[in-house]
Amino acid sequence: MIAINNLSYYLGDRPLYDEANLHIKPNDKIGLIGLNGKGKSTLLKLINGEIDPTSGTISKSKETSLGFLNQDLLSFQSDKSIVGIAMEAFEEANALQDKIDKLLHQMEVNYEDHMVEKLTKAQEQFESLGGYSMQSEAEAILEGIGFQTADLNRPLREFSGGWRMRVMLAKLLLQKPSLLMLDEPTNHLDLPSIQWVENYLKAYEGAVIVVSHDRTFLDRVITSTVEVAGAKLTHYSGNYSFYLTEKEQREEIQRNAFENQQQKIKQTERFIEKFRAKATKARQVQSRVKALGRMDKIEDVVDENMTMNFRFGFKQKSGRFVMDLKHVNKAYGNLTILKDAEAQIERGDKIALIGANGKGKSTLLRIIAGTERIDGERKEGHNVNTAFYAQHQLEALQVENEILEELQQAGSSKTERELRGILGCFLFQDEEVFKKIKVLSGGEKSRVALAKTLLSDANFLMMDEPTNHLDFLSVNILVQALQQYEGTYVIVSHDRHFIEQIANKIWYIEDQQIKVYPGTFQEYSYWMAQREEAAAKSERKEVPKKEKPAHSPQKTAPTTPNHNVLERELADMEQAIESKEAEIKAIDEALALPDIYEKAEALKEYSEKRRQAERTLEQLHQKWETVYEQMMEES
Repeated sequence: MIAINNLSYYLGDRPLYDEANLHIKPNDKIGLIGLNGKGKSTLLKLINGEIDPTSGTISKSKETSLGFLNQDLLSFQSDKSIVGIAMEAFEEANALQDKIDKLLHQMEVNYEDHMVEKLTKAQEQFESLGGYSMQSEAEAILEGIGFQTADLNRPLREFSGGWRMRVMLAKLLLQKPSLLMLDEPTNHLDLPSIQWVENYLKAYEGAVIVVSHDRTFLDRVITSTVEVAGAKLTHYSGNYSFYLTEKEQREEIQRNAFENQQQKIKQTERFIEKFRAKATKARQVQSRVKALGRMDKIEDVVDENMTMNFRFGFKQKSGRFVMDLKHVNKAYGNLTILKDAEAQIERGDKIALIGANGKGKSTLLRIIAGTERIDGERKEGHNVNTAFYAQHQLEALQVENEILEELQQAGSSKTERELRGILGCFLFQDEEVFKKIKVLSGGEKSRVALAKTLLSDANFLMMDEPTNHLDFLSVNILVQALQQYEGTYVIVSHDRHFIEQIANKIWYIEDQQIKVYPGTFQEYSYWMAQREEAAAKSERKEVPKKEKPAHSPQKTAPTTPNHNVLERELADMEQAIESKEAEIKAIDEALALPDIYEKAEALKEYSEKRRQAERTLEQLHQKWETVYEQMMEES
């Protein structure tokens, strides 16, 4: 569908791409990953034709259509309703609608047979294009990504940049291009909307290439991973978790090959040095010198995993109770966020505040911070020293300051050496600490603001979406910083992997109350799934059954034989699942053998076997769930 051959693209004298290659096939679901600044967004713009490559080609088949969601769309504004903007996706149907409207207007004064014929033909064509269902389709997608029904006819101009981005996403999904290119789509979505988009993309009939730093999203959507590193594009035939495992194996092979080659080079150099002056060894020395010159050098593995070597602390512990909220009421006009709500934060709580947008997460965070007016009681504990990180903190950075200077002015008593060490943890190395704030990217500014927050000597942190604009490496650094932080925090986030790593309590707002789950996000997710399943079963039981006539004889339920068939089918599938799990375990044991992981071909073969086995296992699990649900309905 799209072939990228020997692509090179230079920024000045720095190559973002150097003879890179990639083929995108129909129905591919590709995750494009790599550190910030390595060229992921640039590649999407190159494919979209917005910029031209320095050399190489990007070939597209004639029937290929492209849809591109990028961060530039945040600034797009219009007075049209959001449903009207979304329906712009149906270009051909909209053109026919205009034609039908004109024909109807003309027929009011000129009702002739040929006009009726034109109208009938246009209406048939309009129907074949799904014209009569396009509004309901647009409304379904808009509501799926978080809009309320009452919002659909509001003008786009009334919404913030993040919500406008959602409208543009809805429009792209409705266009159904051959290749859908999404640049950080989850940055502006809440958890329910992310899960809706995941399900939509998994079933999407075209190809998808997505840039995202949400590893859970990638694991659930993509079927292959392309890494941007070293000005090349490296393809991995699996999702993000598969990529991590495969990359580790590849790097182990590369590291061993590098070390072996280095040992060979040293031996050769010692021979040359030892016998250079001996005439009898001249030919052998010259042969080895030439061999060194012809040798294809293997590069050492670059370790991209940064480990924190600094602990963020504070001078004074808070009291046992950090914050107490009682009888809190908060509303915006007719919209009630909290009603007689209560919550308590204790020292050592690591709280993730989650849920759909519009439920009041950021409002609650501001209430805790004391920057939002409320009716009710907010009582701060003893010796509580707070720091608040939100996206507007990026705007509060002094743009003319250098990075190091910005941290020095943050009120920290740390030395320049200590500050440089901290900046190194946040990926600012050597002379980069002297870059001015005004030239930094969004992700770099986020890292500076996060470093300032953690340097603030606070024993209570509040953070609103801290992982937005951060790449995988930066998120990993933030996770390490929070895991070793001994204070208390409340963090709003929609990044599930991040929440799993840093939270020991989950807060969510439901029925205008602050609800608490005292456990990890993984435990909360399981509990919530069980709760929703129980509610669904309860609803099915409450559906009234049609009463039979009094004279109608009582019949034996016809589901019993089928129920037995389903039970046998479940037993067969459980046996197949156990067999497939044993097969995967055997493959994993084989992959650990030196004879396999030291040979690239064997490694590739066994990795492919494992991937196929995992797919089959996933299909068996899905089929088991379907049959189980069917059996429960008939019981």
